[in-house]
This record gives sequence, C-alpha cells and structure tokens, in this order.
Amino acid sequence: MLIELDQSALLVIDIQARLAPAVSNRQQTIANAAILLKGAQRLGAPVLASEQYPKGLGATVAELDELLPPDARIEKLSFACSAEKLFMQRLADLNRKQVVIAGMETHICVLQTAIGLKNAGLTPFVVADATGSRTIENYNAALDRLRAEGIAIVTTEMVLFEWLQRAGSQEFKDISALVK
Repeated sequence: MLIELDQSALLVIDIQARLAPAVSNRQQTIANAAILLKGAQRLGAPVLASEQYPKGLGATVAELDELLPPDARIEKLSFACSAEKLFMQRLADLNRKQVVIAGMETHICVLQTAIGLKNAGLTPFVVADATGSRTIENYNAALDRLRAEGIAIVTTEMVLFEWLQRAGSQEFKDISALVK
C-alpha cells in the first residue's frame, strides 16, 4: 500500500526538550522530522504533534516547534496517542485513514500509538529514520515488533516521494531540495 497525500496525516510524537537529549539517534530523528514537517507543509498534508506531560518533559524541541502549525499540538498523559480522546477526535476531524508517524520513543509512545491506530482501523506508517529511542536495542526491538504487528516501516524519503507520486513539478523540485 502506498502512502497517499490525500489520505494521510503526519504525526510527530513527543520530540520534546527534556526527552530528546537522552535519545541515542536524536540528531537524525529531529532532522528527518523537520524534513517531514517541511514536506507536509509544502504539499498540504495535515500535521498533529503530541507532547507527553510537557510540564515534566518540556515542549517540542525548538527546531520542530517553529515548523508546527499553531493548532497541531496535543498534550497527553497516555503513552499511546490513540488512547487520548482529544487526539482521536482531532484525527477523525482530518478524515484521513493513513498516519505517518515520526517521534520518540520508538519502543514506547510510537509503538503503542501505531498499534492503537491499527486496532482502530487506520493504517500507520512508522518512519524509521525519524524515530528514536534511548538505546539502539529498544529501537531495534520496537521496529521488529511493529513489523510483526503488520505495521509498515518506511523512511523519510519514501514518505515524501510517495506523497509526490511523480516528478516534473515545482513540488518535486522543492521536495528533492529537502533531501539533498
């Protein structure tokens, strides 16, 4: 199944100021989440972002916060975004059946959200190079489990170019510039 621009939303999970420094692949995760946010903005894909207990973990990191639409943020206490009524209502309002997921931590909030969304009848896609965990062991275990659950593991470039579907446009040039 391809990721379709008119059927998908981007979800950035918990890339927060006090959590990010503990994540082993944080630079790659943040950089690729930024590319996804810029691509979503350029192509018109809706964006949601969760913040896990921001009083304790801080707000979304500054380099991503400035790229988020003003109404994108949703505070949560549940590890799974899908367990939060407000999140699920906001997602339902977007009328999208596919959810592209970037964020932290892969083995906790990303994994539980992806499984919850799949169980709710949606199609999650977890972006491997835009997710991270404190340890590589947890990260790899999460990807293995997600695959076993039938959840697609994708990359930043896969998402962007599936959203595009074809070359030869200004959008293609703009997206290509993001990944160079």
